[in-house]
Amino acid sequence: MLAYGAEPWLVDAAQALLASTGVDLDLIVVDNGCTGDGIDVVKGLPGVQVIRPEANTGYSGGCNIGAADATGDWLAFVNSDAIVTPDALAKVVAVAAEPGVGAAMASIRLAHDPELINTSGNPLHFTGLSWAGGNGEPASAHAERTVVPSLSGCCFVIDRHRWQELDGFPDQYFAYHEDTELSLRLWQRGLRLEYVPDAVVLHHYEFSRNDLKLYLVERNRLLTLLTAYQGRTLALLAPMLVLTEVAMLAAALAGGWGRQKVRGWNWLWRHRDWIRVRRSRLQAERTVGDGTLADLMTARVAPSNVAAPPGMGVFNAVATAWWALVRPLLNRH
Repeated sequence: MLAYGAEPWLVDAAQALLASTGVDLDLIVVDNGCTGDGIDVVKGLPGVQVIRPEANTGYSGGCNIGAADATGDWLAFVNSDAIVTPDALAKVVAVAAEPGVGAAMASIRLAHDPELINTSGNPLHFTGLSWAGGNGEPASAHAERTVVPSLSGCCFVIDRHRWQELDGFPDQYFAYHEDTELSLRLWQRGLRLEYVPDAVVLHHYEFSRNDLKLYLVERNRLLTLLTAYQGRTLALLAPMLVLTEVAMLAAALAGGWGRQKVRGWNWLWRHRDWIRVRRSRLQAERTVGDGTLADLMTARVAPSNVAAPPGMGVFNAVATAWWALVRPLLNRH
């Protein structure tokens, strides 16, 4: 669990974890700059270890630091504003332990109305866009265990040794989209990701947009595409990826964050050597081609937590047509 800023739910989230049943649990809290007094309370709770890095390491780096000190067989990553129900972790661990499962996630509900979903797994558009799946929909419509394209970083469980094999999240992501990259890497190893509907977690979710978030989300989306997709896939998708960049730049300029979009491109160029090395690693470790993963992806952008920008209908129509054209041509091996 990471702590940053005011963290009004930190104590409740920590106490809920410590009250988990069916698992033996140690809680590692990484203090990335908590300004509230909750961190002092948490420090005094039995079974809690607090680590404070010298600087804010972001979500990616903080998870890596905490996981490095973990000794259990399983790693559970839980947001500091997420309240797990007592049996949630045990249920997710049980599914994650099944053969062929790479990781498993809980049913993330909206804390202000637990009958509504926050995410039941994140859809993945073939351009790398992703969002909270099922947000605002009745939990009863997501009552079946399902395979999901991408995990939510809010609450998921993975085998500690598998996490170590993957070297966790790349620190360079800092925050956002690292759960998508991890999900793709697990799928590319022939492992599946599972949503556990009766493992309930109440999330005090607040959708926010700021310059740093918009910069990181867009930069990291492109970073995932450039490293995780096969070369043939990138070539086949190139026209749509270019169109997406034009559309995102237009949206950025209209929304007042055009400089952040360009800043992301600059970062990618300046770190092209690291990207090249990262790409070589991800392509070398995969056992499954992008064609095998095509069924997981969608051609329609349909987030429920933001208003659709002008032209989204046209974009979806073009993307759907292009996906239908190139999908049969993707490598399966």
